[in-house]
Amino acid sequence: MAVRVINDDNHFHGELSASGAKLVVVDFTATWCGPCQTIAPVFEQLASKYPRAVFLKVDVDKCQETAAAQGVSAMPTFIFYRNKTKVDRMQGANPSGLESKIQQLYGSGDAGEEEEDAVAGHMDLSPFISKNQCECLNEADGHPFTNCLNSSPTYLESDCDEQLIISVAFNQAIKLHSLKIKAPSDKGPKVLKIFINQPRTLDFDAADSNQPVQELDLKPEDLNGSPINLRYVKFQNVQNVQVFVRNNQGNEETTQIQHLSFIGSPIETTNMTDFKRVAGKKGESH
Repeated sequence: MAVRVINDDNHFHGELSASGAKLVVVDFTATWCGPCQTIAPVFEQLASKYPRAVFLKVDVDKCQETAAAQGVSAMPTFIFYRNKTKVDRMQGANPSGLESKIQQLYGSGDAGEEEEDAVAGHMDLSPFISKNQCECLNEADGHPFTNCLNSSPTYLESDCDEQLIISVAFNQAIKLHSLKIKAPSDKGPKVLKIFINQPRTLDFDAADSNQPVQELDLKPEDLNGSPINLRYVKFQNVQNVQVFVRNNQGNEETTQIQHLSFIGSPIETTNMTDFKRVAGKKGESH
């Protein structure tokens, strides 16, 4: 897919809205910026290499409102969006760093997977997970929790018995709509108790005895990666989630999870219909 050059502020808003759940990579650039011109051919190549993403180029002198509203103060700046929401950003002409960010946010699988698996109005919240604040109790040393946060062949496995406590922190408040779980039909989780906004990670006694926000009794067919809907009204302002896996489908000694993802939306989105100028009048520099 070719890079789309943004002509004015309204054009930017329209492209962002039309892209929906696709990853949008925006290059905020300037004609007088040497590093911008150096990385421009790389940006073009990446647009061809990652066809399911949308690549936009914004001249900060032509689109001053947009640049100011998005907090762009140096060029080049690259900002990444899904569902009109900023999910990451980087500054500077670093080709390998740029591609690394795209790979991290792009997703994997066949060309249609992202659209087929999308839940209308929601997104995979993995870009908002603060991995350094996550914790998993009873994970096996060789199969830690981080294995199940991506679509690689690795997996999370419990250690001493079948139980797990998975604690996931987000870097901003989110609304949680559903879970997606890929796991074996015998060792995959069965009963889940879901807690939110806990001040610290629960221990197993507390997780077993405390009342969760929701309890799920999964069937083997729920472990194929399709959305498992939650009581959405109960998950409207979530800073962290704790999932207690009580047992597994086949009463096996250990539990395995190949992939776990959280589907929802951040509370603070980039609302293009309520776009306001930061300062000054149109045509003025910022």
